[in-house]
Amino acid sequence: MHLFTLDDPRPIAAAAPYTYFLPQAERLAAIQSGDSVKLIFRPTASGTKWDAERMWVQVRAVDGERLSGVLDNDPDDIPGLEVGAVVSFCSWHVIAIQFADDRAEPPPYDNSREYWERCMVDSGVLDGSLQVDYLYREEPALSEPDEYPDSGWRIRGDMRASTDEEVDGRDPAYVPVGAVLNKDDSWLHLIDEPIGSAFRRDFASGTYVRVDPNYTA
Repeated sequence: MHLFTLDDPRPIAAAAPYTYFLPQAERLAAIQSGDSVKLIFRPTASGTKWDAERMWVQVRAVDGERLSGVLDNDPDDIPGLEVGAVVSFCSWHVIAIQFADDRAEPPPYDNSREYWERCMVDSGVLDGSLQVDYLYREEPALSEPDEYPDSGWRIRGDMRASTDEEVDGRDPAYVPVGAVLNKDDSWLHLIDEPIGSAFRRDFASGTYVRVDPNYTA
């Protein structure tokens, strides 16, 4: 009986390219015996505390894309699975790598920009029911406890078929800019526009038109 399955993280990364990052192919190919890798374990037993657990495996053998190793964590609630258990997996299961201290580390991750700074956005944009329509950037003013700063971006979803009351009644969310880009990155080219900028989407052309910052959405 299989105690667990391993998640394939690639669909998750494809669906959230601005917030979910996997090791580059060059680093996956560089994994050797003695390195440690993190995998997503999903228990097959029902009634467990967690849907999945992310745990480290110390690599013992590598054969192309196929690897094996021993579990280096105590599972919190995967019945029958214990530290030291032998785990077989593929390189594409890996979500993180710790290379052994006694060898040179391969080239680092690329320096692609990440978008963790925060913004305010209609929750409908986040659930995919609305496209970005109007956005403006104001002086950052939110100070919720957070390691990432407020970007100043304020983003409204499609307002064309909504009344003013319906738009005002939408639930706002304070989230990473990348969470918005995961759903609609049509405005990515505007990300570095200065404070005081405002744009309205022209849905016919698919472009954004600069508007007066005092524009009332």
